[in-house]
Amino acid sequence: MSKRSNACEFSRKVRERIWERDDYKCIFCAKFGYSGFLPSQIMHYVSRAHGGLGIEENGAFGCVLHHQILDNGDGKLLKEYFREYLMSKYPGWNEEDLIYKKGG
Repeated sequence: MSKRSNACEFSRKVRERIWERDDYKCIFCAKFGYSGFLPSQIMHYVSRAHGGLGIEENGAFGCVLHHQILDNGDGKLLKEYFREYLMSKYPGWNEEDLIYKKGG
């Protein structure tokens, strides 16, 4: 596995911290009052394809439906909420800090 791939993957420990932080609920389903019966997974705010790191500040718990909407580029409002959510959890949150930098 390349350094970039490794840096962009969420470790088990990071996944567990995200699950706990998000109370094991899709952040979007929780906001909109949905039950969240769909399978869930960890989502990147900055995608791996764009060098998004596998760190807590770049991830959230989400159901497969909302994750798919984000990945397909149709989720502008979801992306805005995702950003606000992460900013509320991490004072000083900066999107630039979420991107893999070669040699960094």
